[in-house]
Amino acid sequence: MSPEAIARCEKIIRPHIRRTPVICVDAGDFGLGANTIACKLELLQHAGSFKARGAFANLLTRAVPLAGVVAASGGNHGAAVAYAAMRLEVPARIFVPSVSSPAKIKRIRDCGADLVIEGNRYDDALAASEVWAAQSGAMPVHAFDQDETLLGQGTLGLELEQQAHDIDTLLVAVGGGGLIAGIAAWYAGRIKLVGVEPVASPTLTRALAAGRPVDAEAGGVASDSLAPRRVGERVFPIVKEHVHGVVLVTDDAIVAAQQALWQILRIVAEPGGAAAFAALLSGAYRPQRGERVGVVISGGNTTAVDFAAATTRPA
Repeated sequence: MSPEAIARCEKIIRPHIRRTPVICVDAGDFGLGANTIACKLELLQHAGSFKARGAFANLLTRAVPLAGVVAASGGNHGAAVAYAAMRLEVPARIFVPSVSSPAKIKRIRDCGADLVIEGNRYDDALAASEVWAAQSGAMPVHAFDQDETLLGQGTLGLELEQQAHDIDTLLVAVGGGGLIAGIAAWYAGRIKLVGVEPVASPTLTRALAAGRPVDAEAGGVASDSLAPRRVGERVFPIVKEHVHGVVLVTDDAIVAAQQALWQILRIVAEPGGAAAFAALLSGAYRPQRGERVGVVISGGNTTAVDFAAATTRPA
């Protein structure tokens, strides 16, 4: 997994993905001092999250059989694979657990994929997808522990460096670890990368403590995007080498970050998409004076109208 391989992948998928914007905001707007925060708005990506990068990387660089593709997902990866399959005219079956949000289920269905709701957690959906792959011959597209997926997610790092080349630190939410591992493979230690996990789903925290991927709790408000049972086997060595550390945030902190992003910036992020920002807002990560910090706002697949109504007071 090298920067050169990520750059080659970026050229392949570039016609199919958006170059999402970076906005620089005053930390003082959020009561966080004088630093500037560079926010990478990946919630504006096709299908509502960074996952489109990995989905297109898989479908464009692997030989897709006539049976099409199959994926398991908390929701965002499934929506991304369904979108890529629709654009490339490939059959897709997507397995999601019952915790997947209505917004994500709707996105998958709107793309014309065959949707199956299986079990209560991501691992239940993954097991069912593996059975289907064996029966049908469909190509599995793993949400995070697949080389092509990691290369695709790494293109976010390439793009961000072009847009915000002077950041010192980047905060990235962690579920299975595909995004932070891809970004880490791109930067290769040239900036400080900090993972952010929910207290309720500390997959990378547990893996680093054990020295290998191990099962962890899987719950919380961001359970439809940041709660696989463990980080990926391919993910872990990259993270161990290049990621500075991990901080944990509570569900309350994640919800507060969602509300602050809406109230101050009019950005509607899903819980997993707001988790990295929650590390700043809650003080789980405290930048040094003058430290130039970036944050990936990684997804926005939530019911925007309901969220706006719930967090906006009448005039």
